[in-house]
Parts: sequence; C-alpha cells; structure tokens
Amino acid sequence: MAGTTGIYWVRNDLRLDDNDPLLTALADHERVVVVYYLDERHFRQLATPDIRKTGPYRVAFLLEALTDLRQSLRSIGGDLTLRWGDDPAAAIAKLVAATQATDVYVQREVTREEVDDEIAVAAALPPECTLHTLWGKTLYHADDLPFDPRSIPEPFRNFRKPLEKEAVVREPLAAPTTIRGVDIPPGELPTPEELGYPEVTLVYPGGESAGRARLAYYLDESHLIANYRRTRNLSLGGDYSSKFSAYLALGCLSPRRVHAEVIRYGKDHKNYGGSSLLFEMRWRDFFIYQAWKHGDAIFLPGGFKRRTHDWSYDTELFQRWCSGRTGIPFVDAHMRELDATGFMSNRGRVNCASFLTRDYRIDWRWGAAWFENRLIDYEVCANWLNWHTQALEIYYTSPPWQGLKYDKDGSYVKTWLPELDALPAPLVHAPWKMEAEGMLDAIAFDLDADYHRPQTTNSKWDWAWERIKKGDSSSPRRKKKKS
Repeated sequence: MAGTTGIYWVRNDLRLDDNDPLLTALADHERVVVVYYLDERHFRQLATPDIRKTGPYRVAFLLEALTDLRQSLRSIGGDLTLRWGDDPAAAIAKLVAATQATDVYVQREVTREEVDDEIAVAAALPPECTLHTLWGKTLYHADDLPFDPRSIPEPFRNFRKPLEKEAVVREPLAAPTTIRGVDIPPGELPTPEELGYPEVTLVYPGGESAGRARLAYYLDESHLIANYRRTRNLSLGGDYSSKFSAYLALGCLSPRRVHAEVIRYGKDHKNYGGSSLLFEMRWRDFFIYQAWKHGDAIFLPGGFKRRTHDWSYDTELFQRWCSGRTGIPFVDAHMRELDATGFMSNRGRVNCASFLTRDYRIDWRWGAAWFENRLIDYEVCANWLNWHTQALEIYYTSPPWQGLKYDKDGSYVKTWLPELDALPAPLVHAPWKMEAEGMLDAIAFDLDADYHRPQTTNSKWDWAWERIKKGDSSSPRRKKKKS
C-alpha cells in the first residue's frame, strides 16, 4: 500500500532468502522496518541448574548472524533496527508509534516463551495495527501436511511416510533486491562483553552468508554430501556431517533452500546422496510439529507421556558431566568439544544424554538446559525433544561400545583428551578396565592422577570391554525370535 509502513519483527529467521514474513511485509507496504529485539531474558541465570540460559558460543554466533543480516539489508537500501531489553511487547509498540506502522509481521513459533511474546505484542499494539504470524520454520509448510499439524501421527515413521507419499516441499522464494526503510536510529550491536560474556572464537561462523557458503561447499565444491549416510555418525573434524544445523536453528538457512539445492545436486550429478540428509530434516520437522502438538508437556520430568521417574539432582556428578570428567572417554571427549566449540556430533549427543540420564540418573532437563546454554545449533523443539526421546523413550547407549564402533583408533578421544595419548587404541575407551587388568603399569599411567575414575558402573560396559580387547567392532547379531 502506497505510503504505508510495516514492521518485520525478526526472531529465528535471520536471512533474506526464502523469507515469507519479510516478503509479505514488502508486498504490503512501501516502507518496511526490520527489527531484532535482543531479549535480556535469554541471558538470565537459571535457578536449576545454576547456569545461564544462553552461553558464550551461542551469543557469539547470534551476534555474527545479526551483523551479517545488517550488512545484507544495507546492501539493498535498508537496515536492521536493534533494540534491547526484557519487554519485547513494549519495544515493538513503541516502534509502531514512532513509525506509524499499520502491520507487524513475524515468523510463527510453537513453544511457550515465544508464543507468549506473540500474544503480548498483539495485545500491546494500537487498534489500527495488526500482528501477522506466518509459518516459515519447517521443510513442509503447516498448510501442506496431509494431517492436522497440531495432532500429527506418532511415532516418527507414522509422520514420515504420509509426507513422503503425499506432501510437497514448496519452492524457496527469492531474496528481495531492494527495501525502503524509515529514518529512525538503528541501534548499535552490543559486544559479548556488554552482555556479560567473554570473547570466543567460533569454529563455524554465524550468518546467512556463512550458511549459504557452507551449503555450496558441502554440495558442489566438495561433494561431501555423497558420503553423508556413511560419515554422519562420526565425530572428528568439520566434514563428517553437513553442519547446517546451526544455520537452520537461527534461520540463517531456509530448510526449503537446502531441500531445493540437494534435489538440484542429485539431478546434476545423477547421485542422490542427499536422501539421508533430507531424512534427518524430516526429523527436525517432526520435533517442531510434535512440540506444537504437546505444548508445555514436553518440559515435564516424565515428558508428555508423564512417565514415572525418580531423578537425581546430584550437582557434583552433573558438573563432572558438564566439564568432561566422568572417566568415560567417549563421553568426556564430546563434552569437552562442546565446552570448547559450542558444537557436538549427533553420535556424541546420543551417548552423552544416555550416560547422564541412564548412568547418573540425573534429570534429563538439566542436560537439556546445559545443551541450550552451549550449542550454537540450539533449537528449542529439537533440543528438548531429542533429550526427551533419549531419556524416556529409547534404549540405553553404551559409550565404551560406541567408542569402539565409531572411534576404533581413538583419534577422536585423544584429540580432546590429550592426557590419554599414551594409551593404546581401542583400549583407550576403557582405562579403568585397563587398570583392573594391570595394563597401565607398563605405561606409568595413574588413573586418578592423570585422568578420572568412573563414579558409577554398568554391567554392559563389561561386555563392551571383551569386544574392545579383541578390537571387534562388528555389530552383535540379533537373536531370531522363536516362531
């Protein structure tokens, strides 16, 4: 509409490409103000466990993504307006008054804190201004599902199969080439120090530009996607998996853009190596729609099925787990990588979650909160429902056995636990067993002085130890059921 102004409120959609709320605002209005609200509530201290809601790597990744978005907007004539505080509703309403905006556009979310903010903003707007929530987080649009998105079928296979047969992924929308804003103070981007965080160096840089570069590298430049299914369960290095997750979590990459590029790559190279990657992206959709379906119940101690559990709240054991001092090398190495980089492989997340909840028996919500603090690819639905699944739904994962299977030569463990460098592989995955059988004597390695002794035991580790000694990483054969 000629002469009118709209506001696009950015949250977890930090990109120009394939951005429905932004493009809708631009189609409806002559001028559009793009605003990001830096919510101080996201940096608060949690009561239990005693950690901050957001950690230094997540903050650094977010600030890089915001810097990149601002640069992209300025390159087409606009800007990114930044506001701070702990009341987004008041800030958006003030911006509406200052710009005479008639509409506010935002990507719709499904979890409590984000939905409450949408409700509060809508209530704070003047009668002549409307809040529009638009869907944009998922691979499959909510309107295109072959079932009600708020009551999706479960488990995952019952969700996935109808999608693959009946649903279509929409084509991504092109980024805008021009934008006209409003002459208002844009606000300065804070430093990590101003938010109370130390400076850290990111292994994976934030922002849409970095996300698109990673997509291009993983497909056409390196052809790594062809090996995704074979390598995705590894942990060492930057190329065993796509590393798209952080860019998807903050919306620096559109899931539909990833889909389109994977399909295009498969046609170009007559190699559909991306099918396994798209399978994992359907899992991401499943968690988002599952969170919409179950609401706050996904945060209950017993999960949305309200299972009975007698959780422990042992802070000393929890700190051992957080800092990678459990005495279980495959767990400790992954936890130290997380603490040092803000990233951890899928294989590591499975094992670390299983160990915390099944061996230490600590409330899974503490583990989910620590991952929320640390992971640069934190996404509320995926994080909390992955933890929910590992703690409440599926079988135990034995870290010594998993270490043998996925890190037989010990290279990953020794990268993050250099104190174990003298121990031979694959025995390095169970140093307490080496001690019990006198294997450490000739190495002059003291388990307590040089590393850590496990604070718990599990009979399944004994079985793994026998396989470790043989170097037999073949999967055990399943017994056939008697007819």
